[in-house]
Amino acid sequence: MSAPKRRLQALVVDDEAAIRRFLRSTLVAEDFDVKEAGSVAEARTAIKDAVYDLAVLDLGLPDGNGADLMQELGSSGAPAIIVLSALDDETRKVSALDGGADDFVSKPFGVPEFMARVRAALRHRLQMQGGAPIFDDGRLSVDLVRRIVRVDGADPKLTPREYALLHELVTHAGKVLTHRQLLKAWLSGEADVQALRVHIRHVRQKIEIAPDRPRYVTTEPGVGYRFTG
Repeated sequence: MSAPKRRLQALVVDDEAAIRRFLRSTLVAEDFDVKEAGSVAEARTAIKDAVYDLAVLDLGLPDGNGADLMQELGSSGAPAIIVLSALDDETRKVSALDGGADDFVSKPFGVPEFMARVRAALRHRLQMQGGAPIFDDGRLSVDLVRRIVRVDGADPKLTPREYALLHELVTHAGKVLTHRQLLKAWLSGEADVQALRVHIRHVRQKIEIAPDRPRYVTTEPGVGYRFTG
């Protein structure tokens, strides 16, 4: 007889009880065990008591910023991290993503959007642990080991900088990479966000079916880009 499958462990940190109940019911329906916290202090207690696969953190808490918990979560097992934020809170979104969050969901949000973000964040964490070397959907293939890109079997002739940018995005497939993260990983200090946008446009022109309606490299306005293949 096989051992029972381990239920994923989730920590939900939000000061609004209604949102905690909504997230709990959503995650329990997806076979998570859920622990709730309404403040930074309560979350710190919960972090000491367990190791989590997923953490959902509200950025605005009565006794601090949910993003302050990310380092502590990382030291306790590196869960996938989704931050909750207001629609117009771009500065804190970027700060949280730069600090290690996998994704964000803007309030208000629905179940399909939230669970799509959760699944992508969990996939990203598993991919980073396992180091999947190839993306291939039948049209676009990116071999991160041999450094080969094919679009419909042909070489799209990416420049070294364009390849480096695509490599970084594919390596972190599903995760939002901020402008700062991409510039730090991809280029030396002389580049800026405008240069990044130009190179993103060139990559899209070479790999997308419709560059003005990208399928692979999508924009998170005011934040950065994500590979969604």
